[in-house]
Amino acid sequence: MSVAEENRTAEQDRPQQSLGTAAARNLATTTKSEPQMQEITSRWLLKMLPWSHIQGGTYRVNRRLTYTVGDGRVTFVKTGDRVEVIPAELGELAALHGYEDTEVLTELARRCEQREYAPGDILATKGQPIDGVVLLAHGRVEKVGEGPYGDDAVLGVLADGDHFGGDTLLASDGTWEYTARAATACTVLVLPKLAFDQAVERSDSLRGHVERVRSLPAQRTNPYGEKEIELRAGHHGEADIPATFVDYEERPREYELSVAQTILRVHTRVADLYNHPMNQMEQQLRLTVEALKERQEHELINNREFGLLNNCEYDQRLQPHDGVPSPDDLDELLSRRRGSKLFLAHPRAIAAIGREFNKRGLVPETIDMGGHRIPTWRGVPIFPCNKIPVTEARTTSIICMRTGEAEQGVIGLRQAGIPDEIEPSLSVRFMGINEQAVMSYLVTAYYSAAVLVPDALGVLENVEIGRWR
Repeated sequence: MSVAEENRTAEQDRPQQSLGTAAARNLATTTKSEPQMQEITSRWLLKMLPWSHIQGGTYRVNRRLTYTVGDGRVTFVKTGDRVEVIPAELGELAALHGYEDTEVLTELARRCEQREYAPGDILATKGQPIDGVVLLAHGRVEKVGEGPYGDDAVLGVLADGDHFGGDTLLASDGTWEYTARAATACTVLVLPKLAFDQAVERSDSLRGHVERVRSLPAQRTNPYGEKEIELRAGHHGEADIPATFVDYEERPREYELSVAQTILRVHTRVADLYNHPMNQMEQQLRLTVEALKERQEHELINNREFGLLNNCEYDQRLQPHDGVPSPDDLDELLSRRRGSKLFLAHPRAIAAIGREFNKRGLVPETIDMGGHRIPTWRGVPIFPCNKIPVTEARTTSIICMRTGEAEQGVIGLRQAGIPDEIEPSLSVRFMGINEQAVMSYLVTAYYSAAVLVPDALGVLENVEIGRWR
């Protein structure tokens, strides 16, 4: 084989690094459109989120001191029809918050009893003694109490990962304050109080931990768990006025800017010969930036560190009362915060909301946003966002939030003024030309999001979008 043939073979085997000349010619001949792409969406979150410009790549959120008692969700593993709780997840119970003896936690997880309930079954009855902690592995449970006129009233809804009855582990006895009724088929694990008491007797470390928790002085807090500011109002004469101070968190959360990057490659031959009437570099860069922004919005929704779905506090996560997203559920979501600015929902969830409105004969108002008619509920716009995931079971989430730094809401974070910036916190940096005459450009976007106070963000979870009746 000749040298020329060997070179041609090597070129054919090498993976393509940049736009080919055949494709580039499509922008250089006849009357044509700019290159189109289906990935571009409305990206309402990026448009509506107030952006704060930070320095040093980090934003610290200072808050008043809040006392946390381990009221998060419990995670399970499923093997066939058997469900087990992850031992370390038992630390979400108030009695075990901060306890780290793996051996004891593993023993407690092993003592959990799996139980199955059909829709309508009673898991716990109001007034009956509490005999253990109920960990909800799968399904929906309604907390039922007596209404003001003597009828049953649903006080709340629990779903996968929730638990109830944990307070009894620290008390000698107790009774259920409500009736727990299965709304769907449920799988639960029950940690009997007797098993917990036996573990306390056998383990010195667990006994010491429980004694420390019981001996902690009761902290005076406001309804949000913050240290109370002592005040006195409505007094007469020379009453003693209380002294106080505002306590802060010692280790406030810091948000570091995340990054999305790609290297755009353009062959010099394409840039030289096929740059008229459309600039190849501009079109390549335009589409690359569009894809980068799509990824940016996806991360702002789903990132495990700062994404909105993962940073919503557990007491701000609600469950729909009937599975579908009814106006009542949206009202409940709005009632959890002041000054809600917007809803975010998957387009299929918005269609499901519309069906529920139609069933009740409601016609939601719409507002004009840049030429788009956006539906509203109680004056709060409902923006579509296809980055919110839809599960195989056709369930999704609806986000509601207050925005803005002045309102103690949700804000976007970025750093303006970075080198080679083409937009705030987005840069295109020339990296050089390689031996194949291919130019490389590093395209970078820095961003993050911060929730200034917990009630700024709420999520309606496990919303059914496939029910048509």
